[in-house]
Amino acid sequence: MKQQLASNTENHEVRMFRSPTLETVKMVETTIDKYSGEFKKTQLWQKLPRKVMWPTYLVILEYLEEINRIVISDNGIITYIWNPELAKKYLAKEHLYYGKIKGNRKG
Repeated sequence: MKQQLASNTENHEVRMFRSPTLETVKMVETTIDKYSGEFKKTQLWQKLPRKVMWPTYLVILEYLEEINRIVISDNGIITYIWNPELAKKYLAKEHLYYGKIKGNRKG
């Protein structure tokens, strides 16, 4: 994820936007899962149980898209695509591994 900077050319101030907390990322992800395939960015943002600043929300959406938890269609609809049960099924297979060096897998 890229860090975002905002600058004010008149004052020569540079400030960094705050990164979202894990709790906020989880809240957004849960809301997307609940309303998957129903809403666009702004509509979904309005459905969040707690207020989140728009720039923070956009950072979270970018992150969730980068880690393949969501997709955003051409018409802007956000769909939750993460399937933890399917991931567990594949990770249980001996010939597949994630986060472990091949050959050091416990089994």
